[in-house]
Amino acid sequence: MRRKLTIALVAHDHRKADMVEWVIFNSDFLSEHHLVCTGTTGSLVREALNREGVNPEITIMNSGPMGGDAEIAAKVVRKEIDLAVFLIDDLNAQPHEADIMMLLRQCRVHNIPIACNRYSADLMITSSMWDDNTYIPSPPRYEKFDRDGWDAQTK
Repeated sequence: MRRKLTIALVAHDHRKADMVEWVIFNSDFLSEHHLVCTGTTGSLVREALNREGVNPEITIMNSGPMGGDAEIAAKVVRKEIDLAVFLIDDLNAQPHEADIMMLLRQCRVHNIPIACNRYSADLMITSSMWDDNTYIPSPPRYEKFDRDGWDAQTK
């Protein structure tokens, strides 16, 4: 990949092992990009990559419950994030659920790809579209669907 991405990495406590394994598996790719992580996740990612001999640019925000999810969401709004990988613990309640939902919502609203599992993250980072200058993502359209207009366009 020629383009340097800014990639947000977030993992809840019960998903940090998954994140570390994913980061090690993709260390060659990640070494070429700027990583923005929430607190503990960032420390674990840095440590794992350093053990692999990889030293990418990493910015570590606050932990999620202390505002890290909100800090990353603000970067999404400012178009400072190209891709987010957010490994969410869907089996345990989170004290900062509102911040989690806000980060997911801002990625959707601002058309930032977000992977919530390792498989989708692998698919996203290997996409050839990152370097395709002819590909321009369509912005989300927030308007009522007009079936009549759609039917007329398809005839």
